[in-house]
Formats: sequence, C-alpha cells, structure tokens
Amino acid sequence: MINRLVKDRIAQRLSAGLLGITSLVIVLIVVGLVWKATPLLTEFSLLEVLTESVWAPLKGEFGFLSFILGTIWVTLLSLLIAVPLCILASVYLVEYASDRLRNMVLPLVNVLAAIPPVLYGVWGVLFVVPLLGNYIAPIFGVSTTGYSVFAGGIVLAVMIFPIMVSIMVEVLNTIPYELRAVSLSLGATRWETIKHVVLKKAKPGIFAAVVLAISRAFGETVAVLMVCGNIPQIPKSIFDAGYPIPALIANNFGEMMSIPLYDSALMFAALLLFVIIFGFNLISRLILNKLEAKY
Repeated sequence: MINRLVKDRIAQRLSAGLLGITSLVIVLIVVGLVWKATPLLTEFSLLEVLTESVWAPLKGEFGFLSFILGTIWVTLLSLLIAVPLCILASVYLVEYASDRLRNMVLPLVNVLAAIPPVLYGVWGVLFVVPLLGNYIAPIFGVSTTGYSVFAGGIVLAVMIFPIMVSIMVEVLNTIPYELRAVSLSLGATRWETIKHVVLKKAKPGIFAAVVLAISRAFGETVAVLMVCGNIPQIPKSIFDAGYPIPALIANNFGEMMSIPLYDSALMFAALLLFVIIFGFNLISRLILNKLEAKY
C-alpha cells in the first residue's frame, strides 16, 4: 500500500515537473524574442512598426503592415477553401460512405499529412501558379504571373485538409446514433438530421479542428514562400503577390545581418507571429468553452 502511494506521489511530481519545464521553455522563447527585438522597438515605436508598410532595411525602414496583411490574406483564403470542403467530406465519410470506402480514404488522408511541405510547394509552383496565371486570372481580366496570395491560399488549404478531415471525422463519430434515430423517427430526412442534429452537436469539435488548422496555417513557411511571390506590398486582390511573416523570416534570416537593426527586425517578426498565434488560440479557447457549455 505504501509503495503504491509513493509511486503515485512520484508520478504526480514528475508530471508537474515536466509541465513546469514545458512552460519554462515557452517563457524562455518569449523572453529571448523580446530581448532580441528590443533594439528595433527602441529605435521605432510599436505603432510605427505595425502601421508602416515600407520595408527597406538598407534605408533603415522596417514596416510590417504588408507582412501582417499578407499572412492574413493567405490564411483566410485557405480557410475559405478548406473549411466547407472538409466539413462536407467528413459528413460524407461518416454518414454516407460505405465501410470499405471509408477504410480506404482515411488512410490516404493521413498520408497527405505526412508529405513534406516542400513537396506541396513544388506542386504549387508546377500546377497552381500556371493555372492561376494562364487560365483563372484572365477570366477576371487580370494579368498576373500566378505567384499570389491566392496560390498560397490554395496550397495551404490542401496542406491543412488532412488534419481537419481527420479531426472532424473523429468528432462526428462520437455523436450517439440514438440522436440520429430520434430525429429520423420524427420524420426528418437524413440531410435534415445531419444539418440540424449531427452538425449542431458536433459544432465545438468542428470549431476546435478549424482552430488547430489555423494555428498550422499561420506558421507554415516553405510551401507558402514558394508560391506567394514574396513582394513586400499590401495585397489589394487575391491575384496580387504577398509576403507572409513566416516567409520573411525563412527567406532573410542569416543574410545581411551586418545591416543595423536587421536581425532585431527579424526577431520582432518571429515575436509578432508568436503573439498572433497565441492571441488567436486564446480567443478561440474562450469561444470554444462557450460552445461546449451551450451544446
């Protein structure tokens, strides 16, 4: 009996210690980024850095507005493409597909999640960019090379598709069959049951899947920088080139560090990305708690 109590106490303290180490690592990351970004914020005000769009390190100008908007453009476009498709695909796999089809498709979806991001980037360069530049943009009377935030959104949507579908399928599978049976017995059609019962009950889980996908989308680097054009400008349409924050860090870190404040600016970019993701997840957690309480 005593040995069991001792083992339980050791396990408790070990778990608490590991949690503390994890939290300490996060704190150290934030402290390190703030320390390295301080020279830039000493030279320029935070408001000036966030609202200026001119990026000219050789002239000492470090405006991050174009990078922030480029990140938002690419992320929102990927969600607009991926979320409806993922919800419909998950509903079909759970509610309509045969067991044989489901067992064949789900492993393939999981394989997509294991593909390296650079391969998605190559696919985007070879297929998505020419498709946009040669066929889709001319329909709207736009002349573009295809390297745009739209291309980044499409590639990113394909990249977050596997994780969203996998989570949504698991969430839909947790909905009790009795709820479906009651709805059908009251005269509702199968689609009405899915729309008003299944999806409504699964709303917190679906929202959580979208949050996880957005968190990955914000930080995706290689594939996005290969197709976005990487021009520090504010995109005015989906066919304009953009420059997301992760691409800025990946493209420039290690280069031209002799320029004053350049390394500090890149560390500020990393800090900014961290704050955006952390803030988004915090707000999403609050919304998710309300949804879970409601449903």
